[in-house]
Amino acid sequence: ANCSEKMDKFLKRCFYQSGQYNSEEGFHELDRKLTEKEAGKLPNRLFYLSIPPNIFVDVVRSASRTASLPSGSGWTRFIVEKPFGRDSESSGELTRSLKMYLEEEQIFRIDHYLGKELVENLSVLRFSNLVFQPLWSRDYIRNVQLIFSEDFGTEGRGGYFDNYGIIRDIMQNHLLQILALFAMETPVSLAAEDIRNEKVKVLRSMRKLKLEDVVVGQYKGHTRGGKSFPAYVDDPTVPNDSVTPTFAAAALFIDNARWDGVPFLMKAGKALHTRRAEIRVQFRRVPGNLYRGNVGTDLDMATNELVLRVQPDEAIYLKINNKVPGLGMRLDSSNLNLFYSERYQREIPDAYERLLLDAMEGERRLFIRSDELDAAWAIFTPVLRELEEKRVAPELYPYGSRGPVGAHYLAANYNVRWGDISSDGSF
Repeated sequence: ANCSEKMDKFLKRCFYQSGQYNSEEGFHELDRKLTEKEAGKLPNRLFYLSIPPNIFVDVVRSASRTASLPSGSGWTRFIVEKPFGRDSESSGELTRSLKMYLEEEQIFRIDHYLGKELVENLSVLRFSNLVFQPLWSRDYIRNVQLIFSEDFGTEGRGGYFDNYGIIRDIMQNHLLQILALFAMETPVSLAAEDIRNEKVKVLRSMRKLKLEDVVVGQYKGHTRGGKSFPAYVDDPTVPNDSVTPTFAAAALFIDNARWDGVPFLMKAGKALHTRRAEIRVQFRRVPGNLYRGNVGTDLDMATNELVLRVQPDEAIYLKINNKVPGLGMRLDSSNLNLFYSERYQREIPDAYERLLLDAMEGERRLFIRSDELDAAWAIFTPVLRELEEKRVAPELYPYGSRGPVGAHYLAANYNVRWGDISSDGSF
């Protein structure tokens, strides 16, 4: 917001070079132009592949052969934007192809959600606060919910989205990465490889997702307040008979000593009633609760809950029970809250700002390693194939609603109530 002078200086150093993705001659011309700009300076080169994934390998081959810096002069790195394949097989093939031309340490697989302020703060919350450390296990946590919702549809991206769907677009990467950070053991250090080692252990401990633990939905047209909202299949770039899910909910499990039996519930959807991304930790009920009579029959309302809201309006809050002031003994549920906008009077950097800076500095902690990617795809690939082979029809839900009813039945199977449904909307 306050860097117009620096912006002008930066833009004066920018230039555009046209050429074909698979043309070594085009990249040779780019190399010549860059060499002119680099004259008299120690150069480094960072290629950001924010392009369709089917041309990743063409660009890497051409750029690595003709536009990379020679060894000994500076580094050459490549940021690869998701999607990293469609399943285990295509992801593995992409990794093998990239490694024909690059070393693993040159590849930065970017997932912008890992650069979000609250995701970054997750490890700090866990490992530097004694109050949370002993609670972070199956002994005290009843379930964990990872919730992502958008209040708009595909909005012109239907052609791209229809090839991937919500599970590949959000759950297999953004939400699964947050889950791994949430559930991992204490790393040896804050070094990138130590953190990524622990994340891989979590992913490899997870059960492969089964079809009975997944609910899929697709938004349909809806009229509200005199305004009409289109269905997913109304998008001209989407086939009329598409069964691609725009909503999915799933129950996942980590089979290790810390998390055995704790359901990790994910849901992600487009065209829902609100825009939010959050982690909700629901703790176990108080054994032999003295105040059962004062709380009433709904013990879920009296359950402690820790919420990390990633977006919008970043916040951390803890739901606790307390006595309402007065002569009677009436209990109320209140929030101890940390609103970032109130506590920190500063601009929160965009996730991409943080990740691009990390890539320039060679910090790999928030980037995805190849074995981590393999382990993530191994969890979701079987169910993705089954959904597509059986052409499982998604449950339709109105644009702007809370999503398909099936998501509530899925949660109820594990004695869970979605935390965002009972929320009054103020947090």
